[in-house]
Amino acid sequence: MDISSAMHKSVDWADADTPVSEIARMMKTDDVGAIPVGKDDRLIGMITDRDIAVRVVAEGRDPKKVTAEKAMTPGIIYCQTHQSVEDAIHLMEQRQIRRLPVLDENKRMVGMLSLGDISHAVARELAGEAIRSVSAHHS
Repeated sequence: MDISSAMHKSVDWADADTPVSEIARMMKTDDVGAIPVGKDDRLIGMITDRDIAVRVVAEGRDPKKVTAEKAMTPGIIYCQTHQSVEDAIHLMEQRQIRRLPVLDENKRMVGMLSLGDISHAVARELAGEAIRSVSAHHS
């Protein structure tokens, strides 16, 4: 199955200079734990609820002053629309990540693929394997 058949097609993203307080509001409104971050119309990273907790709140930084770019996980791990869901699962397992931005052939974000999306798109055994691998405790 192609990723484009399983992914969520509507995805919000935040500009790199968006304050973390606004990112948290976006997460609450959309009921998500990660927001893609872009700069100059390109995806540059992801900011997660964990990034906010660890890099902003735990360090006593002001979420109204810290930008997404300063708190996000730098770099981007992604999949492309032409790949299979199985390819995405292997990437998620290797990197222990729960969601992947989906890029088209022009490297433009067109969706997001999550473990939840995968659980609805593939056989139960494969979905279970993916969830176990991605959720494995760090050694």
